[in-house]
Amino acid sequence: MNYPSKLIEQAIDEIAKLPGIGKKSALRMALHLLKRDEKHTLKLAEAIVAMRTQIRYCEQCHNISDTEICGICASKKREASLVCVVEDARDVLAIENTSQYRGLYHVLGGIISPLEGVGPADLKIESLINRITTSQNTENPITEIILGLSPTMEGDTTAFYLTKRIKPFGVKITTIARGIPIGGDLEYADEITLGRSIVSRIVYE
Repeated sequence: MNYPSKLIEQAIDEIAKLPGIGKKSALRMALHLLKRDEKHTLKLAEAIVAMRTQIRYCEQCHNISDTEICGICASKKREASLVCVVEDARDVLAIENTSQYRGLYHVLGGIISPLEGVGPADLKIESLINRITTSQNTENPITEIILGLSPTMEGDTTAFYLTKRIKPFGVKITTIARGIPIGGDLEYADEITLGRSIVSRIVYE
C-alpha cells in the first residue's frame, strides 16, 4: 500500500507490531489519532513513554508496580499465608477481577518450555523458594501455595517442577480447579477436561 506520508507509514508499521493488530487496523488507528486534538494524542504518547520508562516490578511478588512493593503485597488486608503462583501479570488481573481471592501472588514471568528454551533458571522460582523459607521464621508463615497455572503441557510441567521444589518445606500445595465451564455443553468438552471434571467432582448442595 502506498501512503501519502512517510510519517504515517512509520506510525502504521509500529502500531501493526502490536498483537492482534493488522495493517488495516493500524491505518484506522493512525488516522484516528491524526484527527484528534493534538493534546490528546500527545497525552497518549506521554502515557506510553511513562509506562515504558517508569514502571517497576514488585521486589516481593514480581507483579507490575509503581513502587518497590506493590499495593497487594503491602496491604494488611491480604492473607500473607496464602500465595497464588501465576505465569504473568495478566493472570493476576484476571484473578483479582473475580473478587474471590484475598491472598498474595507470585509472578513467575513465564512457564517452563523446553521448545522455546525457557528453563527453571529463567523464571522467578528461586525467589519463591526464598519467600517460603524466609516466611517460616515470621509470625505469619506461608502455609499454602496455589498453582494458578494454565492447564497446558507447559503449565503442568511447571507445576510438577514447583511441587518437587516446594514439598520439602511442608507447605500445602493446591491447584485451581479444572472442569466444565458454566454454560458449557458436555458434548463439546474435550476428553481430558471432562475426565478431570469427573475425577474432581464435588458434593452437590
